[in-house]
Amino acid sequence: MGKGTHEYIEDERNRSILININGKLKPREQAMVSVFDSGFILGDGVWEGLRLHQGVVVFLADHLKRLYQGAKALDLDIGISPEAMTQRLYDTLAANDMHDGVHIRLMVTRGVKITPYQDPRCTLPGSTIVIIAEYKNPSPRKIEGGIKLFTTHVRRGYPDVQDQKMNSHSKINCIQGCIQAAKAGADEALMLDPHGFVSTCNSTHFFIVTDGEVWTSTGDFCLGGITRSKIILLCETHGIPIKQKNFSLFDVYGADEAFVTGTFAGITPVNEVDGRLIGDGQTRDLIKRLQDLYIALIHSEVSA
Repeated sequence: MGKGTHEYIEDERNRSILININGKLKPREQAMVSVFDSGFILGDGVWEGLRLHQGVVVFLADHLKRLYQGAKALDLDIGISPEAMTQRLYDTLAANDMHDGVHIRLMVTRGVKITPYQDPRCTLPGSTIVIIAEYKNPSPRKIEGGIKLFTTHVRRGYPDVQDQKMNSHSKINCIQGCIQAAKAGADEALMLDPHGFVSTCNSTHFFIVTDGEVWTSTGDFCLGGITRSKIILLCETHGIPIKQKNFSLFDVYGADEAFVTGTFAGITPVNEVDGRLIGDGQTRDLIKRLQDLYIALIHSEVSA
């Protein structure tokens, strides 16, 4: 795979995976949904990214809570309970004989449309549920070497325009930001809120370290990140000063360290933002501590 924060190590086993579509397992080349599906036509759906560690889908309860909250906000009937969804996830993993180093994409759309039109009432009964589990380990080049960010002009908007709390299939604003960052030679886009304060990245959450404190946005204009919440909790639990606050690019450029978080890669250092080197580009004492704490948290989740 090319550039980006989701760069991963290619794995030949992914050629023969079975994909779960509405409870039926299909080989990769036969896994298809209708051209009339709401997700394809309109981006009408919600999704989650999950990680399998040592046979356990970690923080699954948190992810399913966010998935079902998003579906409720969209008035989308998933059609099965969280318990049934959990069983379907593990059935898919078992069918692929997967135990570790796996990334899962769980997608739910409103279902198949009667005709290509946005009104939810023009939809046949029954949602579409797709589970894609692939062998994906993050690229050590990014985890160890760090990434570059570019501040995009595309903003994270007000909830009355598109609520950023909703992990919907409609991600065009994030895609626009990602395109602009890629054109600038960066790995990901740093996105501001409507007031010009730092909000988040196009697919990860953003943190800085300044004078021994960890700062992240207020969270008002970004997705309720699962990994983000775990890092905040780890800071609070282990006596690391953490602030959810408004801060600007002035603070970012002058930060001692910076990093992004996400389900796929955990914690990834940020070396550069808009051509400015963060800190000295090498010192990552607090990042390293948080990476160790996060790994320990995952191990405790697996043990539990």
